[in-house]
Amino acid sequence: MYWADKIAQDLKERKLPLEWVDDMKTPSGKVHVGALRGVIVHDLIYRALSDAGIKAKYTYVFDDQDPMDALPSSLPEKDFTKYMGFPLNRIPSPKPGFSSFAQYFAQDFIDVFNKLGAEPEILWASKLYANGQMDGVIKECLDKADIIRQIYRRVAGARKDRDWYPFQVICEECGKIGTTKVYAWDGGKVSYKCLSNYVEWAEGCGYEGKIFPFGGTGKLPWKVEWPAKWKAMGGVTVEGAGKDHMSKGGSHDIAVAICKEVLKFPPPYAFAYEWFLTEGKKMSSSKGVGFSAQEVSEILPPEVLRFLMVRTNYRQAINFDPGGTTIPDLFDEYDRCAQDFFENGRESNFGRIFELSQIDPNTPEKPPKLRFRQVTQWIQMANMADRIESDPALQKRAKYAKIWLERFAPEEEKFEVISHDQYAKANIALSDKQKKLLIKVAEELKRKWAPEELQNAIYQWVKDLGLTSDQAFQAIYLTLLGKNHGPKAAWLILSQSKDFIQERLAQAANLVVKKKTKELESTKEHSSVAEGKEIFFIDAEVKKEFPGMKAAVAIIEGVDVHRGSKELEKFKEELLGQLVGITVEQVDEFPSIKAYRNIFRAFGVDWHSRRPSADALLRRIALGKGLYNVNTLVDAYNLAVLDSKIALGAFDLQTLSLPVILRLTKDGEEVTLLGEEKTTRIKEGEMVYSDQARIMTLDLNYRDCDYTKITTETQNVVLFADGTPEISSEEVMSGLGKGIEYIIKFNGGKVAKKFIVE
Repeated sequence: MYWADKIAQDLKERKLPLEWVDDMKTPSGKVHVGALRGVIVHDLIYRALSDAGIKAKYTYVFDDQDPMDALPSSLPEKDFTKYMGFPLNRIPSPKPGFSSFAQYFAQDFIDVFNKLGAEPEILWASKLYANGQMDGVIKECLDKADIIRQIYRRVAGARKDRDWYPFQVICEECGKIGTTKVYAWDGGKVSYKCLSNYVEWAEGCGYEGKIFPFGGTGKLPWKVEWPAKWKAMGGVTVEGAGKDHMSKGGSHDIAVAICKEVLKFPPPYAFAYEWFLTEGKKMSSSKGVGFSAQEVSEILPPEVLRFLMVRTNYRQAINFDPGGTTIPDLFDEYDRCAQDFFENGRESNFGRIFELSQIDPNTPEKPPKLRFRQVTQWIQMANMADRIESDPALQKRAKYAKIWLERFAPEEEKFEVISHDQYAKANIALSDKQKKLLIKVAEELKRKWAPEELQNAIYQWVKDLGLTSDQAFQAIYLTLLGKNHGPKAAWLILSQSKDFIQERLAQAANLVVKKKTKELESTKEHSSVAEGKEIFFIDAEVKKEFPGMKAAVAIIEGVDVHRGSKELEKFKEELLGQLVGITVEQVDEFPSIKAYRNIFRAFGVDWHSRRPSADALLRRIALGKGLYNVNTLVDAYNLAVLDSKIALGAFDLQTLSLPVILRLTKDGEEVTLLGEEKTTRIKEGEMVYSDQARIMTLDLNYRDCDYTKITTETQNVVLFADGTPEISSEEVMSGLGKGIEYIIKFNGGKVAKKFIVE
């Protein structure tokens, strides 16, 4: 049974004439998406109560009588700092058309949760105070202030002075509520002071006065106001809260004690729900952490955003990170639950989740049959536009697929058919069998195909040629997209003009490289790289942001890599002997180390936590930690780094899709680092080496990725020497030369190409 239905069944046993579900929020800024969880959780209980035949109502209170105690990061300080400490309902709206600051931000939130099918009755705390609804409970609390002080001490361990009273006055002089302290109550009026240093975030005016605490002249402090509203509103019976409020000795425990001992009112049925996190962090409106509810409502359709919260038990945290495959996976889950609902109805848990995710449960909408991932592929294919336009459900899904592709999708999810010139420059090496497949596809395009038929035919041709599926489809993707992955091949092929595809496939098939032996295949194909093909360039954005950036490159062919060698170990011992006594302070003073640290700082990386490779290796020696033993090639160029103080990185040429680019990362990109199974998310603007398929390194040569690593099977190597604007071309080429010397000394091979790009 779905959790909300279980709660409804339990509440049914109480046989109350009305179950009143309530929730609340202080509209202190742009409301983050995490606050939606409370709205939807309460709405689910309200719907479950109604479905169980129980009379129910649902209200939502905006606490607009609260003071502004933090300035939202989105607002200019010069315009709003002066209102710190004022009640939110008395601060002007940031934009015209709203009665107050509170109403402006609250309405933005109301619009979002209404769109998600949650339509509680909206109540305003300021009106509850102004119309006198709170007067009775205010008097009860002031009359029993001593009991409330005892509750604070007993339940939460918080001591309240004898002159502390549970009420905050709106200062008659300056209009602030956050800076006032009530110190006496005579049964009719409260005495208060507006203190200059009462809180850190606002300064009082020093006024002292006496006033009736009724009709909206002030408010109860929140932990007292919470239970007071349950009673004053007329009998709230169900209200949960985030787990931070429900911890032992927390605000809910205080509220319950006040409810029972002071107000003599039964506390509502309570439950604690987990947080809604973004990238593992709790969200904050005032600090600008996370996504606003409005922002997330623009990147997901209402029913899928609602589903995000419905599918997860309220006791479990939701961690929403729109990057990577989070959104496509979410759509897939939604579609599976939809299928269960339309096949089995609401009786299954998945079917019930789908039903409760609908904006109007009376008219559940069937999602399109096409998966979100396939829609993202279709919208990147020109000839699929008509098929999308003919289906309203697909149009809707395509809208959100475009948003995901533009803002959150990893690079591998994006594709574009490359031009003939781009293909010619890409230096893509294919086997004879792969080329035979391309010739077969080109020949068969003379007939008219449906995508499904062509896809099945390709599988058969692949089988006939003795290729694996990976080898076959990589050949198609590399030929058309310049990367080794892509959408369904038949759909991709048929999305382009027949003439273009036939010309491209012929272009690829004609690039036959005759090989004498299997052992020489890799070397021969990559020898053509050394004969003028483009190997490496620096991206225009790097050139613009970091004038003078440079890198040196060498291709070394025919290396013979081993796990280790006595000759190398002897050489290592001699070289490290020359560095005996080097200190961390000396490392700090090497000009090249300073230059690497400066460039890391310039592209936003803390070099203390991610040290440039030359820096890290030299510090290991200075700290007496020695070097890792990897293999004869990696160990050789690490020794060259220690000798030259220039950072180097070597990669298996066979794994690369050339040319390599020195570029800045985009938001949401990921890389699988050497020795790790999980991907690492990279922040925007870091400097990396990347081939045409994937990122090769993190932060220049700080960390390499796993798929390009040097192994004992490696035959051809590309070696990079990191330059910076502060390191001369001569120094970079000298470091590269030292790397070449040590690699060939212990691994053999020959230099096929050596150059610097500035």
